[in-house]
Amino acid sequence: MKQIIQSFKTGETILEEVPAPQVKRGQILIQTTRSLVSLGTERMLVEFGKSNLISKARQQPDKVKQVLDKIKTEGLMPTLEAVFNKLGEPLPLGYCNVGKVIGVGEGVSEFKVGDRVASNGQHAEFVSVPKNLVAHIPDNISDEEAAFTVIGSIGLQGMRLLNPTFGETVVVTGLGLIGLLTAQMLLANGCRVIGIDIDQSKLDIAKQWGVIPINPKQSDVVNEVTELTNGVGADGVIITASAKTDAIISQAAQMSRKRGRIILVGVIGLNISRAEFYEKELSFQVSCSYGPGRYDEDYEGRGTDYPLPFVRWTEKRNFEAILQAISSGNLNVKELITEQIPLEDYMKIYGEIGSSRSIASILTYPKQTQLTPSHTISISGKSYEGSKGVIGVVGSGNFTKMTMLPALKNSGAEYKYIASQGGVSGTAMAQKHGFSHSTTNYKDILNDPDVDLVLITTRHNLHAPMVIDSLQAGKHVFVEKPLALNNSELNTIISAHEKAGSSLTVGFNRRFSPHARKMKELVGNSVMNVIATMNAGNIPANVWVHDMQVGGGRIIGEACHFMDLITYLTGSKIKSVCMNAMGMNPAENTDNASILLQYENGSTGVINYFSNGSKAYSKERVEVYCQERTLIMDNFRVTKGYGFKGFSKLKTKLDKGHKAQFTELIAAVKKGGSPLIPMDEIVNTTQASFAAIESLKKRGWIDIETSKSR
Repeated sequence: MKQIIQSFKTGETILEEVPAPQVKRGQILIQTTRSLVSLGTERMLVEFGKSNLISKARQQPDKVKQVLDKIKTEGLMPTLEAVFNKLGEPLPLGYCNVGKVIGVGEGVSEFKVGDRVASNGQHAEFVSVPKNLVAHIPDNISDEEAAFTVIGSIGLQGMRLLNPTFGETVVVTGLGLIGLLTAQMLLANGCRVIGIDIDQSKLDIAKQWGVIPINPKQSDVVNEVTELTNGVGADGVIITASAKTDAIISQAAQMSRKRGRIILVGVIGLNISRAEFYEKELSFQVSCSYGPGRYDEDYEGRGTDYPLPFVRWTEKRNFEAILQAISSGNLNVKELITEQIPLEDYMKIYGEIGSSRSIASILTYPKQTQLTPSHTISISGKSYEGSKGVIGVVGSGNFTKMTMLPALKNSGAEYKYIASQGGVSGTAMAQKHGFSHSTTNYKDILNDPDVDLVLITTRHNLHAPMVIDSLQAGKHVFVEKPLALNNSELNTIISAHEKAGSSLTVGFNRRFSPHARKMKELVGNSVMNVIATMNAGNIPANVWVHDMQVGGGRIIGEACHFMDLITYLTGSKIKSVCMNAMGMNPAENTDNASILLQYENGSTGVINYFSNGSKAYSKERVEVYCQERTLIMDNFRVTKGYGFKGFSKLKTKLDKGHKAQFTELIAAVKKGGSPLIPMDEIVNTTQASFAAIESLKKRGWIDIETSKSR
């Protein structure tokens, strides 16, 4: 299918061929007929992409600080590589989509095939959208009119936050598309509306509806509003403008009455004068997109609605309200349509987006009788007949892009597939790294006899089922940690592995680092004490890794790395686990904890996994004590030895073992031989990570063998 994407690195806008998405549980698959180009938002993204690196840095000072911290801990070159990889990410454009339902995911009962719907889908021939971001279109509304649903909801949410009453005077600053729609809705609400914009044509449109127009180029907006309100000031101001200046927020404060309300929908400078707000006791609030539910994974991702008596207007109900207003004639959107452009002529819009005077541009899509979109596309005609080490990658996130694919370079792997959820990121990676196919259906990889090895880097809750499917398909499997999220999943994997004739490797890469290998060489199989500290850094609580059902928490998902590393260093398996965490009643998804490990050979391990440390300090540190000798490894860059004859220090660039791991894995797939990590050690480490959580709950030691407290 065709989809419009943009590069943050170059600003180039492209109509790309990508695999169509699959309809997932809780989602609706839509064949697009129309989509609206949000000129304000998309112009901002395109202009940001076209700006140089220094300009990008100036616009994102918080990101610059993160880069500087990363340089301190990981070095200049790895940091620059990460930055340029991030800038190279393709960005799907668009969020105002109209089309016909051609597929309904499991758990969806509100929609059926054939329904006409509006959604926040992108500029693509097919989109898969969560059900709470989709609304039915009334029969008397055209597809072109319905394309205004989502962008209208942005203005509606701003108005709801202002909560205007009949007869109040409200100023709308910025009469772009959202501003014009907001002005109409305020008029329908019985308000007296003043519109401010420097574009006279937009002021003229608003004036026809009854809006009082003010052009800042022709008069002083504060004086005008003051005079129009008999010296009282506006009851409310809704800012829908996009500008870098701080003058707009200052003007909003000056033109407001005492205890007036100001709502920001657009993007402006926000150096607020305390005196201007203090003297009038003004209220200021930033509006978040379409309304309650936005960016809430439970609402959008899992389809859990907010109860109507308590949250009357969610984003979906705002969509429905906009459609109802268009249907009843209270919201006129037809005259805002400047142009309708076929999808293939998209550059008529994007090529002039920086200077365009259009209000609303509609993309039209070709009519298709074929309702079964292709989930796999061929990028090159390369043949893999007789090849060994042919791989299919499932997952196109940061780990795949920034760690795994660079590490696989020159490993001898033959690249055939990348599978991604939406198709855009996977296709971009496939093109960059020389894969011949991009897919949104990983089962196509499993069904291809050319593929020897499947590499899984998806969200953690998908690891176990995908590992099982891959083993049952007879493929060698690499899965990034963790292997599983619970014992039930682990036991099913063990059973599938026993029946399979293929290998299973988990991404415990630290043991492949030259630092880990040097430490192992120096200490042998001695009984030892090992202390590993992970200065992991904070991840916001709403990120999926903290969800025990999706990410498993950071102990199961990440601390397992160091359980495996200590197992490697000691040459023994974990016997018992005890974990303590920060706080009076720490949750099972804690990421500030200390884990004690007892090993079968008498060695002990301590893993300090902390998220509350400084990012300027080293991220990972390992200390080994044995036989009056000490090894200190700092962030996989420097290892120092004390008490060792002939060894004092090993220094390398940052090397956590990824490249060695993948090089050895591809060699093993091609030539056979022993597994990279013994299966009993993989199982033991996975069980130990579960035992750590159980220990926290039961406040005691947990034996791995019996999984009972003692």
